[in-house]
Amino acid sequence: MKIILWVLALGLWSMVVLAEGDRYQLQVDGLACPFCAYGIEKKLSHLEGVEQVTTDVANGRVTVQMTGGGILEEVQAKRAVQAAGFTLRSFIREETGE
Repeated sequence: MKIILWVLALGLWSMVVLAEGDRYQLQVDGLACPFCAYGIEKKLSHLEGVEQVTTDVANGRVTVQMTGGGILEEVQAKRAVQAAGFTLRSFIREETGE
């Protein structure tokens, strides 16, 4: 019985680890207020595979969390940022440690 529980726990843990997608840090010029944050978050969140978008207006930083297996291409991010009326200064994929 202990072995079965151990195997189930290991299986659930591996599903959680695999479900976490890549995270990207975008440096965006022109962010000045919460309305700016809302606009850029709305555009980025509509991209396929985006799980969560958070914005640090004071530092001009946007964090994009992808679903497991989701990949954000720089050209996609640039188009979404431009569609929101801003300029993408840098695009960095964070290492997930895998």
